[in-house]
Amino acid sequence: MVRCREPRRDGKRRSPQRPHVEAENQVQRVTHPTKRVLSSQEPTGLEVPITPKSQTTVSPPTKPTTMADQWEPPVPAGYSDVNRAFLQALMARGTLTFRESQKLLAALQSASEGGGVDPASITMDDFQNFIRTARDAVDPLDFDIRNTRDQTRGGERVWAFINAHSDPATQLSTTHSPEEVAYIKRLLDAMFEQHNTPRMEVMAVDEGQALRVSRPAGGRRESNMNGNGNNNNDDQEDDEGAAAAAAAAAATGRGLKHSEVLSLLSSLVAEGWLDKSEHGFYSLTPRSLMELWSWLVATYNDLDADGDWQRIKFCEACKEIVTYGQRCNEPACTIRLHDICEDGFWRTRPERKCPKCSTAWEGNHYVGERAVTSRSGFQRGRGRRGRRSRAAEAEGDGVGEE
Repeated sequence: MVRCREPRRDGKRRSPQRPHVEAENQVQRVTHPTKRVLSSQEPTGLEVPITPKSQTTVSPPTKPTTMADQWEPPVPAGYSDVNRAFLQALMARGTLTFRESQKLLAALQSASEGGGVDPASITMDDFQNFIRTARDAVDPLDFDIRNTRDQTRGGERVWAFINAHSDPATQLSTTHSPEEVAYIKRLLDAMFEQHNTPRMEVMAVDEGQALRVSRPAGGRRESNMNGNGNNNNDDQEDDEGAAAAAAAAAATGRGLKHSEVLSLLSSLVAEGWLDKSEHGFYSLTPRSLMELWSWLVATYNDLDADGDWQRIKFCEACKEIVTYGQRCNEPACTIRLHDICEDGFWRTRPERKCPKCSTAWEGNHYVGERAVTSRSGFQRGRGRRGRRSRAAEAEGDGVGEE
């Protein structure tokens, strides 16, 4: 039996509703609530409970964590405030001898224990334990504490806080301008290239020679301080790096005034990078040699010419760099000795002959500034300068006298 639709009261015929249209209307009521306002009594099935404003809590934005936030260097076992203060003092000084460490550790332990500690009670074993703990603390940060003997001061052993991966630019760029860093590279070139030849291995410069490299030589391109120059134009750095490189190149070309050079040399001596002798020669300190050991060898030595003469020489006894010592009488021989290693070296040998070429070792052929100062010409010139200086002083003292 078919049931007929009930006619509409307005007399118009009701059009049949298609199923898909009805479904679309339902979707519109859900996805487009602005098209049809629902009454508060009409359920939708999508009601969301509303939390009163007074009960709403807003979580603060979380800071993204980085590897730097997550990683901390490990602290060695037994690392105390005294160890921490000792390391900070060594970092501030740059170098430390055992005698200096006795006073330092005595003061630190006195402050920690509340009593007077005699510096003489600090033994070498105590000092070595502090050095060992400090090395363990800084090793994850690519720093190290190394030691060597001072070539010019009786062989006293020196400990230095150094950067394990270092070149002059890395060490000095934080405290010196690009112009000064470029000058320091020219100064090192003067020490280890211009004034370091098979005939005279000086590896030091006097004040006049230091002033002559205040500006780069005309037409000479300065080498990269870190030895990692890149000639590939396709491999360009970002804008900031390119700007920094351009500034460094411009600084290199400008050079320094003579007054600026003298001021910089004084600063480098005060900072412990350069040593100035009584004859006025500037050379690298033990700290500099330890810090720049790898860089000096890679920059100035020909690693392929193993048996030939090299600009960076090593002591036959202790195997450390020689910038002040003795050399074999035979100019072509490559054997070198520190003065401080000489006695122990010859004590184990029946006669004083070069272990390589068997030439008699006379001990009067020098490495370092004595290659210059031991010559008669230097002594005569120094005598003339001294006589002129004394005459000028006498003349000055006589001015104004009746």
